Amino acid sequence: MGTLRHPLPVKLFVGMLSPEPPLFDACADILIKEFGPLEAESVLFPWSTSDYYRNELGSDVFRKFLFFEQTMDPGKLPSIKHFTNTLERTCGAVQSGEQLRRRINLDPGYITEAKVVLATTKDFAHRLYIGYDIYAEVTLRYDTKQRSFKPHEHTYPDYRTPEYLDLFNAARENLRLALNKNKS
Repeated sequence: MGTLRHPLPVKLFVGMLSPEPPLFDACADILIKEFGPLEAESVLFPWSTSDYYRNELGSDVFRKFLFFEQTMDPGKLPSIKHFTNTLERTCGAVQSGEQLRRRINLDPGYITEAKVVLATTKDFAHRLYIGYDIYAEVTLRYDTKQRSFKPHEHTYPDYRTPEYLDLFNAARENLRLALNKNKS
């Protein structure tokens, strides 16, 4: 029989999509109040890898990532996804007929030494239910031979780009430093 072990702490990140870059700063301020200071944030990336959000957000959409300084228990991801869903509705979502149209999409996830995990409300064959109506997927895995995160077959196209992989590799190194500091 295996020994039960509490999981190692992870690093939280939030990916943001919006056609209105000022919303990134407004939401970042709220996220920092809730989850603590940032360790890093990305530049603005044009997001043109999919038409998935075109009806809701429009065609000129940008992506930005926030990486948080403090480590956390990975079991908190479902409640964080609920928090970000609520924040999406309060950050200027507008009613469009019978549908609520977001102006920003907030996708939390976490980084371990071995993987990048994204939270979602949508089930699919490659996603696992993690509680409180939330699912998760491993979108990147760490390849120790190549010393880099690598995508899975289901990984979103933007997460496959060298720029995103560089961001997550740097965040992994920050996690490793934090875990080693905690051992001392």
